[in-house]
Amino acid sequence: MAATDHRPPAASGDDLALAPQLRELRRAAGLTLENAASRAGLSAAHLSRLESGLRQPSLPVLLGLARMYGTTVSDLLGETGGEPDPIVRGGDAAAVPAGGWTYWRAGGTGRAMQALRLHIPPGSQRALVRVHPGEEWLYVTGGTLDLTLGERTHSLAPGDSAHFDSLVPHQLAAAGSAGADVLFVHTLMQSETSALCVGAPPRTAAARTAAHHTVTPRGDRT
Repeated sequence: MAATDHRPPAASGDDLALAPQLRELRRAAGLTLENAASRAGLSAAHLSRLESGLRQPSLPVLLGLARMYGTTVSDLLGETGGEPDPIVRGGDAAAVPAGGWTYWRAGGTGRAMQALRLHIPPGSQRALVRVHPGEEWLYVTGGTLDLTLGERTHSLAPGDSAHFDSLVPHQLAAAGSAGADVLFVHTLMQSETSALCVGAPPRTAAARTAAHHTVTPRGDRT
């Protein structure tokens, strides 16, 4: 199932460094543009714009591409160099805007898990439902986060946390005008089912539905 092609602003000069990296990773994996786009849940045109540096990917798209290519968001953005440093100083972590969200690296690169600090503005990516292999853990440090797991929505306040299987359809959205600040850790697992899905009708027949699950959560709030 293809993710809705939300079109963020054209990439800046700093973002262009990502484009050749995406193209090289795809070619190294032996994938055509169409095959890679299908696995990532994107249209071929959208992936082509990302590889050409004409568009800036959202954070969920970056996460999906990183999982598909067996790497990390930090690696995609060229934030690695030499032996990974186990210490990340708060003042050294650069803020990276992506798809309306802002994230900061909060852990080492090239690991089996990736840690990020996120700021989620109100209303941003509220309709996007994610389904992929692995596990996720998050801890709310500010604001209120609406976390939907399957058909149930949970309201998380500062100090609340969640740990769940990423194959459970899930949504993250900020509640309130201040947005939400979250510490987020996820495992990096490469799989054909690692695409991000949205709550929209499938584009192909049941064979693809079996690999990419779609829901429209509207459950009880806890």
